[in-house]
Amino acid sequence: MAVLSQGPGPASSWRVLEAFRQRLRELGYIEGRNLAIEWRFTAGNVERLPEFAAELVRLNVDVIVPINTPAAQAAKTATARIPIVFVQVADTTGSDLVQSLARPGGNVTGLVSNTRDLSGKRLELLKEALPHVTKVGILRDSNRTTDLIFRDMDTASHQLGLGLTDLAIRSRDELQGAIEDGAKHHVGVLFVIDGATIAALRAPILELARGKHPPVISQFREFVEAGGLMAYGPSLPEMYRRAATYVAKILRGAKPADLPVEQPTKFELIINLKTAKALGLTIPPSLLGRADEVIQ
Repeated sequence: MAVLSQGPGPASSWRVLEAFRQRLRELGYIEGRNLAIEWRFTAGNVERLPEFAAELVRLNVDVIVPINTPAAQAAKTATARIPIVFVQVADTTGSDLVQSLARPGGNVTGLVSNTRDLSGKRLELLKEALPHVTKVGILRDSNRTTDLIFRDMDTASHQLGLGLTDLAIRSRDELQGAIEDGAKHHVGVLFVIDGATIAALRAPILELARGKHPPVISQFREFVEAGGLMAYGPSLPEMYRRAATYVAKILRGAKPADLPVEQPTKFELIINLKTAKALGLTIPPSLLGRADEVIQ
């Protein structure tokens, strides 16, 4: 089997990929014994995804597991024969990956992260945590998927009295300019939409944000563990474990067309109280009480 990602490499995704491998081991698929995994990472270079996808097709792997929408699209373009189990795809709308969630059809199925559907909820939590904030900078990869997410967040923001500033970047070179642009617009918080470029820049994003002082809120706990303030979203390790279950079913003969696209059922609210104290912020006890984890 193979994993295809435009991420920086396995080290940056160790936690979720280890959850994936652990679940495969639990299901009887052990690397070096009855399983070999071909890893392909493009380090943020989306243009190389078709090349790597074609290479995996030539290797005739049994299953391709693409991470994120561009990788899933590249895999689907490369083959209509090899089963594909995508993971961490924000939304299948407009991506032509599947016919529908219930009946994916063809050789593609997988797990969506429901990012778009959670946009309003995340802004509500942001407003509850930081009621004084009126301007939010949305730091994101510049692509069609995050365009849709930004549009949803913008729609939800009006009811909460929030103004959004779009800080889309295409590469590391644009990061500092985006953070400075947010400061010029007096954003009170940076909301980070995860993507391949953003994931590779977690440390510099947090470092630059500390210099400009806005707290960082994200979709996934990894940013909070690294020093961000708060995150609300699906459990990525759980999502990758479910992806491993789908892979095992396919290796045992199941067809992707018969496996409905899964939506996450487990969501996490993670708050870094240490970061809040360092920024002089007081998180409402009502919100702390609902948190799945509080980092002290």
